[in-house]
Amino acid sequence: MAYTTIDDPTAYFQAKTYTGNAGTNAITNDGNSDLSPNWIWFKMRSNADNHTLFDTVRGVYKRIFSNLTQAQGTENTSLTAFGTNGFTLGSDGLANANSKTFVAWQWKESATAGFDIVAHTGNSSNHTVAHSLAAVPEMMISKNLSATSQWQIYTKAVGNTKALQLGGTGGPDTSSTYYNNTSPTSSVFTVGTDTGTNGNGNDMIVYLFRSVKGFSSVGNTYVGNGNANGQFIYLGFKPAFVMVKRTGSGSGSWWMRDNKIAPFNVASNVLVANSDGAQTDGVGQMDFVSNGFKLRDTTDASNGSGSTYFYMAFAEQSIVSSTAVPATAR
Repeated sequence: MAYTTIDDPTAYFQAKTYTGNAGTNAITNDGNSDLSPNWIWFKMRSNADNHTLFDTVRGVYKRIFSNLTQAQGTENTSLTAFGTNGFTLGSDGLANANSKTFVAWQWKESATAGFDIVAHTGNSSNHTVAHSLAAVPEMMISKNLSATSQWQIYTKAVGNTKALQLGGTGGPDTSSTYYNNTSPTSSVFTVGTDTGTNGNGNDMIVYLFRSVKGFSSVGNTYVGNGNANGQFIYLGFKPAFVMVKRTGSGSGSWWMRDNKIAPFNVASNVLVANSDGAQTDGVGQMDFVSNGFKLRDTTDASNGSGSTYFYMAFAEQSIVSSTAVPATAR
């Protein structure tokens, strides 16, 4: 039996680095497979500036910011087209400032790859919303597009009575208003009365994920040991992308790294989802290995002793493909 149903993860996720030109900029992906993205998350690496997120449900020109709570904005000189294997940019500086370096994290919407995008209109009353994941979501990222409101995140590890906030550093916040204390099913998820998940008359967007063997691991946690010879987190694949968030006492930022901005071990180059800061080095260090990631840091960013951490990860290569090709170390 095949270990994974996804032999080439680049058909569903890719990180792409590029340099801006402040004009028309057609970016072509460089994975083994073409990737026509449905969700693109941009971040300037060389300088401080906001993250910008686009998806095909809302369409080009419509952007939201992971490090801000403001409503959706319209900018017709930023992302101008989703391509068949990449994307095209206009002159706007947040994704294409001249001579600045950027990364674009890209996902393809697919039940096979465990990713769905759902738009709905809030009514500030407890109700269910249908999705097309064809499985139980293990992570949901919600944003109110019409009003200033915090991003709210459900994960299976934190549970349906709490939410994490993508734009903040705090730990899980407990309230029945997020999800009405109800876990999602394979066909619907439940929202409560919170503005961030169900603002009255507001346009909402939700990104839903489930773990797929050999391709992704989402909504899970590990416990740090505070040692430079840190914990090994088994994924079943060599990661292309890992985001880590401390959820225990004191909490912390959302640390993001990938196989393009940190191509060699120790993978020390990081960006922060809740900050406009430029790429930094030496925080929350880890190795990307053939079947997971190995912590190499003693700090609370990723490996505080006894601290619990949420993580989401996507594959560069499965540990073994259906054709019995094994993943190799970096």
